[in-house]
Amino acid sequence: MSGFGLAAFGVYAFAAAALGDGYRYTEDGADYLSPFYSPDLAGWGLDVPFSSAFLVIWVPLGFRATCYYYRKAYYRAFFLSPPACAVAPRKGRYRGEAALPYLLMNAHRYFLFLATVVLGFLWYDAVRALIFDGSFGVGVGSLVLLANAILLSLFTFGCNSVRHLAGGKLDCFTCSARAQTRHRLWRGVGVLNGRHMEWAWMSLVWVGLADLYVRLAAAGVFADPRII
Repeated sequence: MSGFGLAAFGVYAFAAAALGDGYRYTEDGADYLSPFYSPDLAGWGLDVPFSSAFLVIWVPLGFRATCYYYRKAYYRAFFLSPPACAVAPRKGRYRGEAALPYLLMNAHRYFLFLATVVLGFLWYDAVRALIFDGSFGVGVGSLVLLANAILLSLFTFGCNSVRHLAGGKLDCFTCSARAQTRHRLWRGVGVLNGRHMEWAWMSLVWVGLADLYVRLAAAGVFADPRII
């Protein structure tokens, strides 16, 4: 089931990025941007012969593809390598991630840094979605984009790489004020990490729904309801 979900999301994300238009809703003073197109490089004047989304979308997709949880999900779903803990694959010798192409998964920590930059733009989009013609307002789309930024933050900052950055390579958590601060931060990240699987799936589904919501509203299928 997890393998099907990941494959379905990959197909949808590629199709949404390939369309290259219909990703922004600007009716009635609103300004909603699909998360697959954030930051809006085309809106900044970048002219490329293909959808500008492809210049950005590889970052969050790379971050998810190298995530520890997703690795377990698609290794087992697609490759049966390993099919379960302490169970060897059916053929060959299991070498873990010590050889190509699995060795490339070590890039996860670098994708984390890039994904954090993209997340910053998504928060900017969420805040901008609360501004209507220069004044504060709330539409259903505002809440959709805000929830998207929150769920992606919970997923991103619950990452195992963030736990390592917060508390890795510390032999003593109480030996100094700096170590104690890092310990508290490490424990906070650990709270998020304990539900990393849930945040992974919730944010994955929601980012697709956020793109779909903006697209349908931009296409005139429905008008975005204003709450405030």
